[in-house]
Amino acid sequence: MATKYAFTNSLKELRFLLCQTSDHSAATRSFLTRTYPTMKKHNPHTPIMIREALGVEPKVYARYEFGKEKMVTLKGLDDKAIENKVTELVKSNI
Repeated sequence: MATKYAFTNSLKELRFLLCQTSDHSAATRSFLTRTYPTMKKHNPHTPIMIREALGVEPKVYARYEFGKEKMVTLKGLDDKAIENKVTELVKSNI
């Protein structure tokens, strides 16, 4: 798990947007509860932000060098699928 969450150098920020109460964000909340400490431990200088807003669909944004950004929707995904999507984003060299 250590290398899975070692972010690429071009990743400047990882931002999660989710609802704190809705069912469609439950898997995202579970994923963050399980993986946030590991991600932060292995990437102490990369901001990992969690933004909660009532009724929003879960999404993750990755911001790279030169202001380039990718967004992936997490609605309807289970914990493992979310892990795969986030891993793709943090390993990407846009």
